[in-house]
Amino acid sequence: MNAPELQKIIDWLIDGARSAPTPVALIKETCERLLAAGVPLWRAGAFVQTLHPDVFGRSFIWRDGAEVVVNTASFDLPESPEFTRNPLAILYASGHEVRYRLDDPESKRFPLLEDMRAEGVTDYIAIPLRFTDGSIHATSWSTRHPDGFTDGQLDALRTLMVPFARLGEIFALRRTAATLLDTYVGNRAGERILAGQIRRGHAETMQVAIWLSDLRGFTALSDRLPPEIVVDVLNQYFDCQVPVIRKHGGEILKFMGDGLLAVFPIAKDKGNIGEVCGRVLEAAREARVNVDAMHYPSGEAVERFRFGVALHIGDILFGNIGGSSRLDFTCIGPAVNLAARLEKIAGRLKRTVVASAGFAGICTNDWMDLGEFPIAGFSRAQRVFGLREELAE
Repeated sequence: MNAPELQKIIDWLIDGARSAPTPVALIKETCERLLAAGVPLWRAGAFVQTLHPDVFGRSFIWRDGAEVVVNTASFDLPESPEFTRNPLAILYASGHEVRYRLDDPESKRFPLLEDMRAEGVTDYIAIPLRFTDGSIHATSWSTRHPDGFTDGQLDALRTLMVPFARLGEIFALRRTAATLLDTYVGNRAGERILAGQIRRGHAETMQVAIWLSDLRGFTALSDRLPPEIVVDVLNQYFDCQVPVIRKHGGEILKFMGDGLLAVFPIAKDKGNIGEVCGRVLEAAREARVNVDAMHYPSGEAVERFRFGVALHIGDILFGNIGGSSRLDFTCIGPAVNLAARLEKIAGRLKRTVVASAGFAGICTNDWMDLGEFPIAGFSRAQRVFGLREELAE
């Protein structure tokens, strides 16, 4: 093993591994540098738990001569045989490293090591990654060298773990920040906040297609059912909309009780306005099918659900609004207010999907004129349109 080259790797990590700006690049370059220093790596992995509503953790697997493979694990992983029969389970339970020579009969109780043995692996070690908050994550290292790892090579890997963990923690914190912002304020807003748009008054005008929906009869439902069931119903109801909105290019801005506000950005030159409105309409139809199919057992009965959604096009002001130390990244403007009023009219007309004249004028073949209605807060009555395939319910 080349000691000066090893020291260069340590110095590189301490200096921030500037040539490796991503987790994938970090593990790839670290392993390549170790190989060049004489550590006979065949496979290496980094395993980091995450703060994410759907993802328990992420793994990064490097193999000599191959690209790094990134996988995510669900919250079922800790109880799965895949994990409980893995050497990493011992590391996480004890907080200490775990090593197995693959000629040791004890290693045969781990399916992962059996697979590695078939690849010609001779030695395996898992070393904890300790973050400054006290949490324990993991790395694993294996070789196909006939003699396994030497004591010096193992010491080299252990020495690297402190600066490697600091960088791993930085990447994890960045990802956590981005994930939490995406989860709670949406992708577009999250990107802007991370880019530094955090001052009150930072805002821009943009043209969007607006989606505003709510669940019919929610007040009565909340009065009739226990709160924990209402929460479950709401989550299932929003699952009928959120995936299709995001699939069709929309961004969820707000959940307001049973209400949902989303926007679909339109290019400044309006060149894609027809394509955007087409995607919004397709999302509305898919959401309608999803909500129609939704049901919830309640005693001996089954709850069925209906919702309404209003679609509109207009300019909004999108940015930071609020008190000096408590801000919300949101959108405001007459267009949003009109969409909210239209959604209430949808309920009165017993329609699922309604649109303003501006939106319906883009997809002219899909709509029928439902009449002109006075709108609270607006000086002029507004014409409302409903989908041709819908009959008043």
